[in-house]
Amino acid sequence: MAEAVGIEKRVFTGPKRKGRLSELLKIARRKPLGTVAFLILLGLVTAAIFAPLVAAKDPNELRPLLRLQGPSGTFWLGTDQVGRDVFARIVYGSRISIYVGILAVLIGTGTGILIGLISGYFGGWVDLLIQRGVDTMMAFPGLVLALVFVTVLGPGLTNMMIAIGIIVAPGESRVVRSAVLSIKENTYMEAGKAVGVSTTRMLMRYVLPNISAPIIVIASILIANAILIEAALSFLGLGVQPPTASWGNMLSAEGRRYMELAPWLAIAPGAAIMVCVLSFNLFGDTLRDIMDPRLRGT
Repeated sequence: MAEAVGIEKRVFTGPKRKGRLSELLKIARRKPLGTVAFLILLGLVTAAIFAPLVAAKDPNELRPLLRLQGPSGTFWLGTDQVGRDVFARIVYGSRISIYVGILAVLIGTGTGILIGLISGYFGGWVDLLIQRGVDTMMAFPGLVLALVFVTVLGPGLTNMMIAIGIIVAPGESRVVRSAVLSIKENTYMEAGKAVGVSTTRMLMRYVLPNISAPIIVIASILIANAILIEAALSFLGLGVQPPTASWGNMLSAEGRRYMELAPWLAIAPGAAIMVCVLSFNLFGDTLRDIMDPRLRGT
């Protein structure tokens, strides 16, 4: 009997795994840019997690005698004005950018989902009041709002993530509200109300799972925006404070001051920001094409 069960598992599990693998390979061939972007992001996340193994040198170690050394076999991306290894600082800086980008978007997405669910589901004066507040928030440029909130809360990593999350929330709430408005007119929603299903259960069981696809896609793209805002705030001295390595403050301090004498100090963090943001955008676009039934096969 046990042998028969084992045979059944081998018979039925094998084709499923092969089918999933072939589907992934088909997607990779159809979306080569998205595949490359995913591999780059995977490499960046891996480098951030295992930074001590990727960069053997201490990012904050001072070597005054080796200041402003160009790229070489010893220092792959050269050294800065106090002799710190630029490559090590880029690798450790990826921790800050990815960490801030993901957590800030999680904060903003969670807040936006809550606002969008309440606004779209209840409608009426609740929707009107909430949407006027959202309109007010979206009337200001995101970076300006981030500057205001960070100035009020004070510079620092946690405050910066909260500020970015606050400015991400209104846009996310609009997406969620639109999805809820289209879903709540379905027959199963009316049937749930008719049999007395509670509002919380309706939202968590029937509404939220059906709007998860656009939320995931928008969140993946917003991470790129959050990384750009973090770099801008750090560039202005309101984000991560020195000597902690961050792509933004690397551009602000040594990168801007020694740009002509040692151009690699600006090129390295600028290229890191560009590659990371572009990869998140391309991956988000690919994710949208995969999860949207109207765009599959295009």
